[in-house]
Amino acid sequence: MKDKLHLLATKEMAVSGTSVPFLYFKRLAAHPDVKHGCSTRVGGVSEGYFSSMNLGFERGDSDENVMENYDRLCNAMGFSKEQVVLPDQVHDTVVRRATKADCGKGIMKPRDYSCVDAQITNEPGVALAVFGADCVPVFFYDPVKRAIGTAHAGWRGTIGRIAEKTVQAMEKEFGSQAEHMEAYIGVSICKDCYTVCGEVAELFMKEYPEATMQTEEQKKGGTCQLDLWQVNRIILEQAGVKPENIVIGGVCTKCHSEVLYSHRVQGNDRGSLAGFLMLAEV
Repeated sequence: MKDKLHLLATKEMAVSGTSVPFLYFKRLAAHPDVKHGCSTRVGGVSEGYFSSMNLGFERGDSDENVMENYDRLCNAMGFSKEQVVLPDQVHDTVVRRATKADCGKGIMKPRDYSCVDAQITNEPGVALAVFGADCVPVFFYDPVKRAIGTAHAGWRGTIGRIAEKTVQAMEKEFGSQAEHMEAYIGVSICKDCYTVCGEVAELFMKEYPEATMQTEEQKKGGTCQLDLWQVNRIILEQAGVKPENIVIGGVCTKCHSEVLYSHRVQGNDRGSLAGFLMLAEV
C-alpha cells in the first residue's frame, strides 16, 4: 500500500510485542505540539470480519476486544484511551466543544451528549476521535490559537457543509481565523469507487458539478461518480481555508479494503476505522 499513500505515511509501533501500524499526515506530524493518526485493520485482537483493529463498540464485537484495540492503538500513537473523546455520529452537522472533563467518554464512561459528528477543542491532552469506513474524516489544526477539530463528512455531512461549520465553530469558540488553519482529508472512498444515484446524484451534480462525473451509461441510469474529497476541498476554500493549507491524503478505503474497512465492500459485516487528533502538553 505504501506506493499509494501520497501525502500519508505509515508508522508501526511495537505494543505488547505486537506491531501496530497507523497512518499519519507528514505535514501535520511536523508540528511538535500535535499527536494524530488514522487506524488500519491491522494490529488488533478482533476476529472474523472484525479482523483485527475494530474500534466500534456498537458493531457486534466484544467490548473486551475493542478495549484492547484502543489500548494498543492509542499507546502506539502516544496517548491513552482515557484521553479519548468519542463522537456520536449520526450523519448530522452538529459541532461540539470537548474539554478535559469529556476525556474517556464513549470508552471509559458513558457519553452525556448525542448526535455529534464534529468535535473541537483547545485543551491539550484531549484526543478527539472521528470514525469512518468510507465517509470522509477531516482534521483541523490552528497553529496560531493552538486549537484542533475533527469532522465526519459522509455525503449528508458534506452536503450539509460540516467542514465549514467546524471552521466557523473554531472561529467562534477560540478566535481562530480560517486563513491560519490547516485542514487534512483522511482515508475515505475515492471518486472512482463512489457511485451515487437518484436525488443524491442530482443534488451534487447541481451544487458541485466540478466534483461529479457521468458516463453516457450513467446518465441513462441516473447515477454519477462523486468526489467527496474535492467537494470538501471546495467547501473548505469557501470557508476561508487557504488552498495550500488543505491536504488530501489520497488513500481510498475501498481500493485498500484488505487493510482498511470499507462499507461499500463489506456492508455491515465490518469493523470501524478511527482517526485521532490531540494537542500535546507543552
